[in-house]
Amino acid sequence: MSVEEVPPKRRGRSATLRDVASLAGVSIATASKALNNRRHVGAETRVRVQSAADQLDFSPNALAQGMVAQRSGTVGLITSDLVGRFSIPVLRGAEDAFGSERMSVLLCDAREDRIREQHHLRALMSRRVDGLIVVGARPDPRPSLGKELDVPVVYAYAPSDDPTDMSVVADDFAGGRLAMDHLLVCGRRRIAHITGDPGYGATQERARGASERLQEEGLQLAGGAVMFGEWSEAWGRGATRLLLERQPDLDAVFAGSDQIARGVLDALIEAGRRVPEEVAVIGFDNWEVLATGSRPPLTTVDPSLENIGRAAAMRLAAAIEGHVGSGIEVEPCRLVTRSSTAPLH
Repeated sequence: MSVEEVPPKRRGRSATLRDVASLAGVSIATASKALNNRRHVGAETRVRVQSAADQLDFSPNALAQGMVAQRSGTVGLITSDLVGRFSIPVLRGAEDAFGSERMSVLLCDAREDRIREQHHLRALMSRRVDGLIVVGARPDPRPSLGKELDVPVVYAYAPSDDPTDMSVVADDFAGGRLAMDHLLVCGRRRIAHITGDPGYGATQERARGASERLQEEGLQLAGGAVMFGEWSEAWGRGATRLLLERQPDLDAVFAGSDQIARGVLDALIEAGRRVPEEVAVIGFDNWEVLATGSRPPLTTVDPSLENIGRAAAMRLAAAIEGHVGSGIEVEPCRLVTRSSTAPLH
C-alpha cells in the first residue's frame, strides 16, 4: 500500500507505530528510528515514514504506546556478578541503548546459583519481558539457557557455551596487545606481565596478546615467563618483589588487572623505584576507584563494558523485531592513559 492510499481511521482507535510502519512499508524498528530522528535511516525513508505518520494523525503519545504494542516494554538482565563490578556498567550501556526506545531493564542477581537463576528466570517470564540479557560473573563461557524460552536471549561479557546463541564479549587478546604496544611505544623493552588466575580464559587471552606483541619486536618477557597468581593487590606486591630479584633492570610491568597493578605500584615504591620514570605500570579493567586513586594514577586498558551493554541491547532489540543473530560479537578495548606510564628519556 502506498502512502497516498490511506485507509480510513478506525473509529475509537488511535493509530499505532505498527500502522505507520505498515503504511510506509518499513519495519517497526525503522519507523521508530525515523520518528525519533535516530541515525542510520535514509532521508527518503524518513520522509516516507513522517508522511505516513502525518496522514494517520499519529501523535508522540501514540508513538510511546505503539513501540510497546503487544509487548511489555521491559527486558530482564540476569547477572551473577555479586558486587556489580561488571554488571552495572553493562546495565548502564543497555539502558542507554534502550532509553530512546522507551524500554525498561529489570536487574536480577543470580549470585552464581543455578537454582536462584531459574527462580529469577521464571519471575521475569511471568512479567512478560520481551527479552533477556545474561551477564556472567567472569569472562568465560557459561551454560546456555536453552532454546525453549519464548523470548530472545543475548549473553554479555561471558559468552554462552552454545555457538548458536548470540553473545557480546570484550576482545581480551587485542587488549593484551594494546597494553604491550603502549609500553613499547614508550620505549620500554624489559617488560614483565603479572596477572591473575590462569583458569580464566581472559587471563590467557590477555597474556597471549601481550606475548605475541613482544615477540613481534624480537623481545621476551622480563622474568622469563608470565607470572600467574591471584586477582589481588597482595599478589601484585609479592610477584613484583620476586620479579625485582630476578631482573633488577626491569623497566615496565603490564598487570592483568587494576587490583594487581596497585600491588605492583606499592612494591616498586617500597623498593625505591620511581614510577613512571624508571618503571612504567599499566593495568587492565579501568576500575576508576582503583585506577584514579592510585599514586600515581594508573594507565589501564578499558574493556568497554558499557559498549558491551549497548551492543547487547541492540542485538536484543533486533531479535525482538525478529532479526535473531548468533555467534560471538567482539567489542574492542580502549587505552586510558594516566600518569603511571610515560616515554623513557
